[in-house]
Amino acid sequence: MNSRNLLLASGALLALAPLANGDDWPQWMGPKRDNVWRETGIIEKFPAGGPKVLWRAPVAAGYSGPAVAGGKVYVTDRVLAKGSENPADPFDTKKKIDSTERVLCLDEKTGKELWKHEYPCAYQISYPAGPRCTPLVSDGKVYTLGAMGDLYCLDAASGKELWKCDFKAAYKSKPAIWGFAAHPILDGKKLITLVGGEGAHVVAFDKDTGKELWKAGDDKEIGYAPPLFTEAGGVRQMIVAAPKSVYAVDPETGKQLWTTPYNATSTSIIMTPVRSGDHVFVGGYQTKNLMLKLTADKPGVEVVFKDKKGAGLSPVNVQPFVQDGVVYGHDEGGALRAVEVPSGKRLWDSPGPLASDPKGSDTSFIVKNGDRFFFFNESGELVIGKLTPKEYEEVDRAKVIEQTGAAFGRKVVWCAPAFADKRMFVRNDKEIICVDLAAK
Repeated sequence: MNSRNLLLASGALLALAPLANGDDWPQWMGPKRDNVWRETGIIEKFPAGGPKVLWRAPVAAGYSGPAVAGGKVYVTDRVLAKGSENPADPFDTKKKIDSTERVLCLDEKTGKELWKHEYPCAYQISYPAGPRCTPLVSDGKVYTLGAMGDLYCLDAASGKELWKCDFKAAYKSKPAIWGFAAHPILDGKKLITLVGGEGAHVVAFDKDTGKELWKAGDDKEIGYAPPLFTEAGGVRQMIVAAPKSVYAVDPETGKQLWTTPYNATSTSIIMTPVRSGDHVFVGGYQTKNLMLKLTADKPGVEVVFKDKKGAGLSPVNVQPFVQDGVVYGHDEGGALRAVEVPSGKRLWDSPGPLASDPKGSDTSFIVKNGDRFFFFNESGELVIGKLTPKEYEEVDRAKVIEQTGAAFGRKVVWCAPAFADKRMFVRNDKEIICVDLAAK
């Protein structure tokens, strides 16, 4: 769900370990973790009948997006045990549901399964369809985090297990109501992710061995927000949004640099903090918004506004995108919104790329390509459009995949796509497809 434009301090992107070639999409939000697709030669409008589907491959249920690297596609899913079924009420978490989580590796050109890694995983969370986190591929390894807190490092070529960590056993952490959903991130030799447990809101692991390097954060609730790496006050910082606080640590040691109170509704903080200039914005349910100014002379922040009515953005499923001092994203009511930084002023609201009027928790994943954006909406449509401080302008749209999930009385597909090799890779609860987006 994070965007880092030219206003972001240059050290932030340099901090991340190199992941793969520019044409790959090896993790959540792409190579530089900024939701920018940098390939050229991409279609301007869709052909009659929509873009061509090059292949389809069966998968089971899940919300996790695919990762594409080194000619392979990695995706996670969940298979119910025989005789098990999901509860009729998606918020019912009383009963454990026997199931298996899987990591699938497919050939990028054909969709053929190359290997599969699976492990038993009983679910006891709300909306239990499957894993949430996109695999992360780097240096011949693939890292996955399941919905119940099973972290795996596998050999990317063979699927051989290299190391694992069960957060529940190792840290006595308790899954948040919607499970573990904060996509792990690499920083040098460190694999960093939200864990939970005593003094372990966020943990850095050695990416090669799984050994704990440091842990930080006292928030007893985990939340869902991956951290933001940036540079301010003369030092590198990792900014973490937790349900009760937003805080920064030294990413090398885990030492806390600053903290400021936050009050997430129902512990739900989902978006990665976004930075524009000297300001950082965090937003959650019911106008729990927070605009911070980073101090220049030392690590710290000043609160510009907090929980300001009629201001900001309250994202749910979609990471906002920052461009030229404006935050663009879907508000909890569903509408696409533009918000000025640092005032928090709402510049416009629009249904944007949605297939109908907003209904609440509406979703379209936002990826920039050149001077326009690709939006993949919850109705299974791929939409091309432009975002400016004045308006949302639509160019074209096409249906590419069916909605197989359900939420709030409607059919949805809530999975972030990957864009690589002039193609889009996207899944629902039955199949993953490869869509040709090359200009002819």
